[in-house]
Amino acid sequence: MKNIFYIAVLLLAFTSCQKQAKIGFVDSGTLINDYQKKKDLEARFQVKEQAFRKKFDSVENAFQVEAQKFQAEANRMAPASAQQKYQELSQQRQVIDQQKQVEAQQFQQEFQTEIDTLIVAVKKFVNDYGKKNGYTYILGTSDAAATVLYGTKENDLTKPILDALNECCR
Repeated sequence: MKNIFYIAVLLLAFTSCQKQAKIGFVDSGTLINDYQKKKDLEARFQVKEQAFRKKFDSVENAFQVEAQKFQAEANRMAPASAQQKYQELSQQRQVIDQQKQVEAQQFQQEFQTEIDTLIVAVKKFVNDYGKKNGYTYILGTSDAAATVLYGTKENDLTKPILDALNECCR
Protein backbone atom coordinates (compact mmCIF):
# COMPACT_ATOMS: atom_id res chain seq x y z
CA MET A 1 0.00 0.00 0.00
CA LYS A 2 2.84 2.32 0.92
CA ASN A 3 4.58 1.57 -2.38
CA ILE A 4 1.43 2.37 -4.40
CA PHE A 5 1.20 5.75 -2.64
CA TYR A 6 4.86 6.53 -3.45
CA ILE A 7 4.40 5.46 -7.07
CA ALA A 8 1.31 7.70 -7.37
CA VAL A 9 3.18 10.67 -5.91
CA LEU A 10 6.12 9.98 -8.22
CA LEU A 11 3.83 9.74 -11.27
CA LEU A 12 2.07 12.94 -10.28
CA ALA A 13 5.39 14.76 -9.86
CA PHE A 14 6.64 13.39 -13.18
CA THR A 15 3.53 14.45 -15.13
CA SER A 16 3.45 17.88 -13.53
CA CYS A 17 7.09 18.38 -14.53
CA GLN A 18 6.27 17.37 -18.09
CA LYS A 19 3.63 20.08 -18.51
CA GLN A 20 5.61 23.27 -18.81
CA ALA A 21 3.98 26.68 -18.76
CA LYS A 22 3.85 28.41 -22.11
CA ILE A 23 4.97 31.97 -21.50
CA GLY A 24 5.31 34.91 -23.85
CA PHE A 25 5.64 38.65 -23.50
CA VAL A 26 4.67 41.79 -25.38
CA ASP A 27 6.10 45.28 -25.41
CA SER A 28 2.92 47.08 -24.36
CA GLY A 29 4.13 50.46 -25.57
CA THR A 30 4.92 49.18 -29.04
CA LEU A 31 1.71 47.18 -29.18
CA ILE A 32 -0.45 50.21 -28.37
CA ASN A 33 1.54 52.83 -30.29
CA ASP A 34 1.83 50.76 -33.48
CA TYR A 35 -1.81 49.66 -33.41
CA GLN A 36 -3.43 51.17 -36.51
CA LYS A 37 -6.62 52.14 -34.65
CA LYS A 38 -4.53 54.25 -32.25
CA LYS A 39 -2.76 55.92 -35.14
CA ASP A 40 -6.15 56.63 -36.76
CA LEU A 41 -7.48 57.97 -33.46
CA GLU A 42 -4.51 60.30 -33.07
CA ALA A 43 -4.89 61.53 -36.65
CA ARG A 44 -8.60 62.21 -36.08
CA PHE A 45 -7.88 64.14 -32.90
CA GLN A 46 -5.05 66.03 -34.54
CA VAL A 47 -7.57 67.36 -37.09
CA LYS A 48 -9.90 68.30 -34.22
CA GLU A 49 -7.04 69.99 -32.39
CA GLN A 50 -6.14 72.03 -35.47
CA ALA A 51 -9.77 73.15 -35.78
CA PHE A 52 -9.78 74.04 -32.07
CA ARG A 53 -6.60 76.09 -32.44
CA LYS A 54 -7.88 77.79 -35.57
CA LYS A 55 -11.12 78.72 -33.83
CA PHE A 56 -9.38 80.26 -30.84
CA ASP A 57 -6.72 81.93 -32.96
CA SER A 58 -9.57 83.64 -34.79
CA VAL A 59 -11.27 84.66 -31.54
CA GLU A 60 -7.92 85.84 -30.15
CA ASN A 61 -7.17 87.90 -33.26
CA ALA A 62 -10.59 89.56 -33.14
CA PHE A 63 -10.05 90.39 -29.47
CA GLN A 64 -6.59 91.80 -30.18
CA VAL A 65 -7.99 94.04 -32.92
CA GLU A 66 -10.65 95.34 -30.53
CA ALA A 67 -8.06 95.87 -27.76
CA GLN A 68 -5.72 97.76 -30.10
CA LYS A 69 -8.59 99.89 -31.31
CA PHE A 70 -9.43 100.72 -27.70
CA GLN A 71 -5.79 101.63 -26.94
CA ALA A 72 -5.71 103.98 -29.91
CA GLU A 73 -8.93 105.69 -28.80
CA ALA A 74 -8.45 105.55 -25.02
CA ASN A 75 -6.62 108.90 -24.82
CA ARG A 76 -9.49 110.65 -26.58
CA MET A 77 -12.22 109.08 -24.44
CA ALA A 78 -13.68 110.43 -21.25
CA PRO A 79 -12.02 108.70 -18.24
CA ALA A 80 -15.28 107.07 -17.14
CA SER A 81 -15.96 105.73 -20.66
CA ALA A 82 -12.39 104.50 -20.99
CA GLN A 83 -12.63 102.73 -17.60
CA GLN A 84 -15.94 101.11 -18.57
CA LYS A 85 -14.56 99.93 -21.94
CA TYR A 86 -11.44 98.59 -20.20
CA GLN A 87 -13.60 96.58 -17.78
CA GLU A 88 -15.67 95.22 -20.68
CA LEU A 89 -12.50 94.13 -22.45
CA SER A 90 -11.18 92.52 -19.27
CA GLN A 91 -14.42 90.57 -18.84
CA GLN A 92 -14.37 89.58 -22.49
CA ARG A 93 -10.78 88.33 -22.05
CA GLN A 94 -11.85 86.23 -19.03
CA VAL A 95 -14.78 84.73 -20.95
CA ILE A 96 -12.51 83.81 -23.86
CA ASP A 97 -9.93 82.25 -21.54
CA GLN A 98 -12.58 80.29 -19.63
CA GLN A 99 -14.22 79.06 -22.82
CA LYS A 100 -10.86 78.00 -24.21
CA GLN A 101 -10.00 76.15 -20.99
CA VAL A 102 -13.37 74.36 -20.84
CA GLU A 103 -13.16 73.26 -24.47
CA ALA A 104 -9.55 72.15 -24.05
CA GLN A 105 -10.51 70.03 -21.02
CA GLN A 106 -13.45 68.51 -22.92
CA PHE A 107 -11.16 67.75 -25.84
CA GLN A 108 -8.57 66.13 -23.57
CA GLN A 109 -11.23 64.13 -21.72
CA GLU A 110 -12.75 62.86 -24.96
CA PHE A 111 -9.32 61.81 -26.24
CA GLN A 112 -8.43 60.08 -22.95
CA THR A 113 -11.75 58.21 -22.93
CA GLU A 114 -11.12 56.93 -26.45
CA ILE A 115 -7.54 55.90 -25.60
CA ASP A 116 -8.73 54.09 -22.46
CA THR A 117 -11.36 52.24 -24.51
CA LEU A 118 -8.70 51.28 -27.03
CA ILE A 119 -6.37 49.98 -24.30
CA VAL A 120 -9.16 47.85 -22.82
CA ALA A 121 -9.84 46.38 -26.27
CA VAL A 122 -6.13 45.60 -26.78
CA LYS A 123 -5.92 43.90 -23.36
CA LYS A 124 -8.98 41.80 -24.21
CA PHE A 125 -7.46 40.88 -27.55
CA VAL A 126 -4.18 39.78 -25.92
CA ASN A 127 -6.16 37.77 -23.37
CA ASP A 128 -8.13 36.03 -26.14
CA TYR A 129 -4.95 35.51 -28.17
CA GLY A 130 -3.29 33.85 -25.18
CA LYS A 131 -6.22 31.51 -24.59
CA LYS A 132 -6.56 30.64 -28.28
CA ASN A 133 -2.85 29.90 -28.65
CA GLY A 134 -2.41 27.95 -25.42
CA TYR A 135 -0.37 30.44 -23.41
CA THR A 136 -0.29 30.08 -19.65
CA TYR A 137 1.02 33.64 -19.28
CA ILE A 138 1.56 36.62 -21.52
CA LEU A 139 3.54 39.26 -19.70
CA GLY A 140 3.62 42.92 -20.61
CA THR A 141 6.59 45.23 -20.54
CA SER A 142 7.38 48.78 -21.62
CA ASP A 143 10.02 51.43 -21.10
CA ALA A 144 7.95 52.92 -18.29
CA ALA A 145 7.40 49.63 -16.44
CA ALA A 146 9.94 46.97 -17.28
CA THR A 147 8.33 43.84 -15.84
CA VAL A 148 10.22 41.60 -18.28
CA LEU A 149 13.91 42.26 -17.88
CA TYR A 150 14.95 39.54 -20.29
CA GLY A 151 13.12 37.41 -22.79
CA THR A 152 14.20 35.45 -25.81
CA LYS A 153 13.12 36.56 -29.27
CA GLU A 154 11.01 33.40 -29.59
CA ASN A 155 8.92 34.46 -26.59
CA ASP A 156 8.38 38.03 -27.83
CA LEU A 157 4.81 38.06 -29.08
CA THR A 158 4.65 41.79 -29.82
CA LYS A 159 4.85 41.50 -33.62
CA PRO A 160 2.53 38.48 -34.07
CA ILE A 161 -0.08 39.97 -31.74
CA LEU A 162 0.21 43.41 -33.35
CA ASP A 163 -0.21 41.86 -36.80
CA ALA A 164 -3.23 39.85 -35.66
CA LEU A 165 -4.70 42.89 -33.91
CA ASN A 166 -4.33 45.12 -36.95
CA GLU A 167 -5.68 42.37 -39.21
CA CYS A 168 -8.80 41.59 -37.21
CA CYS A 169 -9.74 45.02 -35.97
CA ARG A 170 -9.51 47.25 -39.00
